[in-house]
Amino acid sequence: MTIFQSSTWVKLLGLLPGELNPNEAGWLALPQHHMPLMSNRRAQMIMNRVRLFASLFAVLTPLWMFVDLLALPNPLAWQLSLLRLGATGCFVFILYYRMEVTLFNAWRGMAMLFAIPTLFYVISYLLLARYHLSGVSAAVGTGYAFLPFVLLAGLAIFPLTLLESAAFAAPILIAHVIAGYFQFPVVDWPSFWGAFWLQGLIAGVAALAGVCQLAFMIALVQQAVRDPLTGAFSRRSGEEVLELQFILAGRSGSPFSVAFIDIDHFKAVNDQYGHQQGDVLLKQFAQTLTQGLRKGDVLVRWGGEEFLLLLPNIDCQQAMHALQRLRRNGFGLRPDRTPLTASIGVADMLEEGCNDWRRLVEIADQRMYVAKQQGRNRVIATAGNEPPVSQPVLA
Repeated sequence: MTIFQSSTWVKLLGLLPGELNPNEAGWLALPQHHMPLMSNRRAQMIMNRVRLFASLFAVLTPLWMFVDLLALPNPLAWQLSLLRLGATGCFVFILYYRMEVTLFNAWRGMAMLFAIPTLFYVISYLLLARYHLSGVSAAVGTGYAFLPFVLLAGLAIFPLTLLESAAFAAPILIAHVIAGYFQFPVVDWPSFWGAFWLQGLIAGVAALAGVCQLAFMIALVQQAVRDPLTGAFSRRSGEEVLELQFILAGRSGSPFSVAFIDIDHFKAVNDQYGHQQGDVLLKQFAQTLTQGLRKGDVLVRWGGEEFLLLLPNIDCQQAMHALQRLRRNGFGLRPDRTPLTASIGVADMLEEGCNDWRRLVEIADQRMYVAKQQGRNRVIATAGNEPPVSQPVLA
């Protein structure tokens, strides 16, 4: 077990018990294992903050031109002014350029945002090094050296993993080294490396701030998307995940199946043993089912005793076999100690030719009712085995 999967890592970040479990703590270091819904929401937040940062730079960057023109000698002042106008145009482009909300596009937006001022810093540093400034001009020129510090501190507003923070901080730190390399004969090396050490310290603090943001974001998303009773996804968040996975499967041409699950005779449990016992049964059913799922499968509480299971990258027949295995292993026991069973309908996006996830769910729902009509405790996965669907059979 690594430090990122341990409770020690959670304690080091100052997180309260219950906010993240040890498995989720690893999400703070690497982004690969984030659930799609989490990645999508984080991508939206990052892209919004990229535009916020770009708008700030788009306003402040050209305003400093007047200071340069008043305080710096020509042609340096005009060279820096043209450089500022070019950077401003790039910031305006980021501000108004619209990309699809994906984590990759969020990373790309951040890369563009930080690349512009980083290049601006290197070029301005080389231009300023050609002149021996003094007095007010020297003070204005020194201000350019603070740009890397501002950029590194700006990383703190983004909810980033440790790996992402390191990836975005590294080019800024490297730019500082490159600027010193080109001015090797005249650089005051103690001051240079002191500034570099301070930049590294700021980068570390910004990374911790980003990780803590991410930790609380994960905790809040987990609380918001989960059904409090069963721990499965709520219907609202489940629909969001379903739409996202449906789109991804459509683009890649990979199979995507859904299973509509209804617990058999659940109403009788509520009537005979009370709603509290019914809640216990729902929780038991969801936990038992989840234990037999793959890592990428998603269980959604659709309503009452109905659940929707999202099964990416497997077709209808593969889904049927997996569900038959789960059914044979059992879903637990009813209050009278008899086996708990369920009626299940399965549909695959490719096999059904669906271009709308709602239609896919409807087909799976219809097959679930067929399973009930045929005697419950079974899986219906192919249209060829289905008799005409009449009125729904009540549990």
